[in-house]
Amino acid sequence: MINRLGQVMLYVNDQDQSKEFWTKVIGFQVISEVKNEQGMSWIEMAPTNESETSIILHDKETVAKMSPDLHLGTPSLMFFTDNLEALHNKLSQSHITVGEIVTMPTGKVFNFADYEGNYFAVMEK
Repeated sequence: MINRLGQVMLYVNDQDQSKEFWTKVIGFQVISEVKNEQGMSWIEMAPTNESETSIILHDKETVAKMSPDLHLGTPSLMFFTDNLEALHNKLSQSHITVGEIVTMPTGKVFNFADYEGNYFAVMEK
């Protein structure tokens, strides 16, 4: 039986630029970087080294060549934060696309976009 979500695969056009976004703008930690003999490379990152779930950045072009039937779209991810307003202010000052804070029945939420225009959401929990 499945008992937890381990990794989320993000297929990106520029791994180095995406790594910079997730580490310098969002504040994630790099867990590992791998380049193998078959030409595959990936970067694993997470909010902290102790996080149960991590994001893996894969090169979209390489994956498309190896698995042409694989859906390479960006998954819809919802991140949680303890201080939504502070995070919203930090990301807004980072000159990236940040949506307005909206109050939903489940709590306050906003979205933001990475350097490639992929959108992600953050909810205060």
